Amino acid sequence: MWPFFFWAFVVGGSICVIGQLLMDVGKLTPAHTLSALVVSGAVLDAFGLYEPLIDFAGAGATIPITSFGNALMHGAMQEAEKHGIVGVLTGMFQVTSAGISAAIIFGFIGALLFKPKG
Repeated sequence: MWPFFFWAFVVGGSICVIGQLLMDVGKLTPAHTLSALVVSGAVLDAFGLYEPLIDFAGAGATIPITSFGNALMHGAMQEAEKHGIVGVLTGMFQVTSAGISAAIIFGFIGALLFKPKG
């Protein structure tokens, strides 16, 4: 069990280090870094490399933002096989709708409970 936790920490931490390096060394804005990590997750899934990473690292690969790109690509490809080009759009929304909805709902609750600054 401990090796599983170790590799989840190493893989998840490595993804976060890559993001931090993109901002510090590459001088990318947070928005550019976010986009780069989402696209990299989608590209890794397109080549069939992200699912083995999830199998190996578990939460270390499913928690970082690269997993969102993986989910977008995975859902789009599954639905495209079933429904063609329309499935590309519906598949992306079907797979990621729970996460997006949770972000909106919890963001709204947070805005109600705390006074935003700025």
